[in-house]
Amino acid sequence: MSLFSRKRFKLRNGTKSDIPEGLWMKCDSCHQTVYRADVEENLHVCTVCGKHYRIGAWKRVEITVDADSFTETHGELLTSDPLGFSVGGESYLERIARARESSHLEEALLTGFAALNGQPIVLGVMETDFIMGSMGAVVGEKFCRMIDDSIEKSCALVVFAASGGARMQEGILALMQMAKTADAVKRLNDARLPYISVLTDPTTGGVLASFASLGDIIVAEPGAYIGFAGKRLIMGALKMKLPEGFQTAEYQFQNGFVDAIVKRQDMRNFLSRCVQYLTPQIAQAGGQYGNK
Repeated sequence: MSLFSRKRFKLRNGTKSDIPEGLWMKCDSCHQTVYRADVEENLHVCTVCGKHYRIGAWKRVEITVDADSFTETHGELLTSDPLGFSVGGESYLERIARARESSHLEEALLTGFAALNGQPIVLGVMETDFIMGSMGAVVGEKFCRMIDDSIEKSCALVVFAASGGARMQEGILALMQMAKTADAVKRLNDARLPYISVLTDPTTGGVLASFASLGDIIVAEPGAYIGFAGKRLIMGALKMKLPEGFQTAEYQFQNGFVDAIVKRQDMRNFLSRCVQYLTPQIAQAGGQYGNK
């Protein structure tokens, strides 16, 4: 058949796919396109490269402790505006209101009693959606009250840190929480009760420089950003090149700051073993709060 006598085919104009928006996502780390539902089912961890995405405080509670065992505490503590702080015409209290709406929390630290494989614990979880998990007076006070709860109930304290540091809107009142929370950890140490600190992405600034670094066991999620100050700030101050990845969980582990890097899927059982080993008298108490 002659080339010029062949039947020509017409291409129809393409139509927009009927696939709903948001079914697929591109991983920030490996840049592979993955099915969003698979990532969510995998505890918000990339199914290709294992990147651990940030999750909210309530989701962290759901995947960590025994079902229906969490009872929130100290939710009555609310932030005030001692400095009358405002930025761009928005007051601090207006910023707090927006944070509460987006995070469904009253503050950046969620605290409560819970059970971990039947073992009673006091649990704290920080929320990055609440002004980047920054620490102000209420966060510091809630942490100290968690210490009091642990001592009163004679049970272990587990805290998931996730923070951009001290809250600038509260000035020196926020910075003094570093000393306040460190002193509270000393009281827990004197009571010979275990404190397990879990560093998640990101753990920085005044939170890292205080209670997040004072755990009897310090754990980190893979790839978590861990550091006191930002890389550019450090480079500007030191005028020198910094090691590659020096603010990652893996670098901190290699240099002895972190005791273990634990995948999210393994975190629940890992924490349960730590609590069991460090507080055998609680493990033998049949899951009841306290031994007093």
